Amino acid sequence: MVLTTGLTEELQAKRKKYVPQGVSNGNLNIAHSASGATITDINQKEWIDFAAAIGTLNVGHSHPKVTAAVNKQIEKFLHPGFNVMMYEGYIQLAEKLCAITPGTFEKQALLLNSGAEAVENAIKVSRKYTGRQAVVSFVRGFHGRTNLTMGMTSKVKPYKFGFGPFAPEIYQAPYPYVYHKPSEMTEEAYVDRVIQEFKDFFVATVAPETVACVVMEPVQGEGGFVVPPKKFVQAVSEFCKEHGIVFVADEIQTGFGRTGTMFAMEQFDVVPDLVTVSKSLAAGLPLSGVVGRTEILNAASPGELGGTYAGSPVACAAALAVIDIIEEENLLTKSEILGQKIESKLIELAEKHSYVGEIRRLGSMVAVEIVNNRAEKLPNKEKTSEIVQYANANGLLLLSAGLKGNVIRFLAPLVITDEELSKGLEILEEAFN
Repeated sequence: MVLTTGLTEELQAKRKKYVPQGVSNGNLNIAHSASGATITDINQKEWIDFAAAIGTLNVGHSHPKVTAAVNKQIEKFLHPGFNVMMYEGYIQLAEKLCAITPGTFEKQALLLNSGAEAVENAIKVSRKYTGRQAVVSFVRGFHGRTNLTMGMTSKVKPYKFGFGPFAPEIYQAPYPYVYHKPSEMTEEAYVDRVIQEFKDFFVATVAPETVACVVMEPVQGEGGFVVPPKKFVQAVSEFCKEHGIVFVADEIQTGFGRTGTMFAMEQFDVVPDLVTVSKSLAAGLPLSGVVGRTEILNAASPGELGGTYAGSPVACAAALAVIDIIEEENLLTKSEILGQKIESKLIELAEKHSYVGEIRRLGSMVAVEIVNNRAEKLPNKEKTSEIVQYANANGLLLLSAGLKGNVIRFLAPLVITDEELSKGLEILEEAFN
């Protein structure tokens, strides 16, 4: 079969006809194969991947160990359904997740399909355990596209507009954004003020006695890779303990080495009651989980948790391989080194371009805020779009983020080679120029 531009155009036309426009595409080319941090399209053009399926491929595309584990599982069986007949992979992965998530207390793990489903089930078990109904998330947070998780998500367009009404008893608390603090305030004073605002929120908006759980991203993802000060995260955790509220860490984008530790919460010296995981857990196969305190997860009765495809044995096989790869290939250390290299390039670009605002990073979870100028810090969505569009037209898969669409985020696979990284950063520099 000859791979031609004509086939690309034919498939693009079919996509337009048969797939709803609401499903967005950052890049309109058609993938043919992928390995490491490179995707090859059907015209044999290579694309360096700094998006990684929105942070899903920390171990890269088609890792040989993942592929082997998946193939081995496929030869045995595809899906007996854990609710019908158990299988080893689900149980092994549950044990492994209980071992690697923060906390030395007794834990259990519930496996599901998607990140949003994990968040929903964390809320379900929190409500069951506490006997309370209210859910608190944070301004700029993103937790999914189901009705409940849309209600928890901050950004109205494109995630919520026209899709309501949303589930009741959902409240959004303040979350610090140090880059945009009042110029006259010190960082310490600003953080103290936001902590007080968080506490006041439970006086003015919702009583803590009615709150089942607080759900927090340790680094806000879609919100623009906003990294909160440690003092704030610890204050939220302490408030939850004081009031019997389940503290849920949404580690769906931050987990599995992305921030330089297995989970981001480790860097804040905070142990959540529950952790939601997905994305890079299974190297691109649909799988998610809720991991945490046994007494909370065990509050539900038989039949109250689960799902037809929850904990797919093929995805479990991939996930067990992923956890091994992270350890064997020292990806936590590599994550920090990768983040440093991307940050260095962005600092270099900041010296040349006045529209480069704050550069934020935790491990290899890196972002740069694009502004009108560094004095005023007004969001520059137009320039952000220009950079991302240029990259996506010239061999680099790149994503934007942020409530105002003016943040460029970097989610390159942790296994990226020096050659792939150099190619990607060259295209990035061209895009900035």
